[in-house]
Amino acid sequence: MLIRVLEGRDSLGKAAAAQAAAAIQRAIAGKDNARIIGASAASQFEFLEALTATPGIDWKKVELFHLDEYIGLPKSHPASFCKFLQDRLISKTGIANFHFLDGEKDPVEVIRQTNETISTAPIDVAFVGIGENGHLAFNDPPADFEIEDPFIVVNLDQACRQQQVGEGWFASIDAVPKQAISMSVKQVLKSKEILAIVPGPKKAQAIKACFDRPISPMAPSSILRTHANATIYLDLESAALLSPATLSALTATA
Repeated sequence: MLIRVLEGRDSLGKAAAAQAAAAIQRAIAGKDNARIIGASAASQFEFLEALTATPGIDWKKVELFHLDEYIGLPKSHPASFCKFLQDRLISKTGIANFHFLDGEKDPVEVIRQTNETISTAPIDVAFVGIGENGHLAFNDPPADFEIEDPFIVVNLDQACRQQQVGEGWFASIDAVPKQAISMSVKQVLKSKEILAIVPGPKKAQAIKACFDRPISPMAPSSILRTHANATIYLDLESAALLSPATLSALTATA
């Protein structure tokens, strides 16, 4: 695992997009397709803007999965992750092969179908975020590091739901669904390459908990330290609380 620290959100987004584009192009060159995982969060805005503007990617050869979706939320809702990916990735690139987690359908059936589909071949690159509570996908603390199922139903904790209000996706915490379909931790880790895009001061405490302290289900994204090809993209604000020892051992500054 490597941590890269960039000056701000724009430079972070562009650097992560360059690595992401190279990973997609490498997969297509090697096997004529690329399987990717997309995250849906405010942390991804600059990254997805830069990635979708990158020339030379044959998006028709890209297959897209996404990390998570609220149970019971229609695709038309502003907070829908299906809508997020449709607006910020699919419509801009023309990706035709995508697998939405439909929050309005029976979650058991959605999970069954998506588990079958994602298990047919490895994921080339996953784009993820890290929550203010350290969550990976919607695996809030204490996260299940052992479950093998690719997608699972999870309960969303208070901190996770409050973050969604703070980012403006919902008017109040009562409006935030209490459950979601989430990719499991083990499934995220099966990706050949992982890029975590984590800007902003509100993520600094989570970054410290995940990378300055022991790996723990209470800091779910700390498990990324076990992945041989994970890159954590931070800006100066999200990296602000990391210890000098961590910065020295794991960080490349650009």
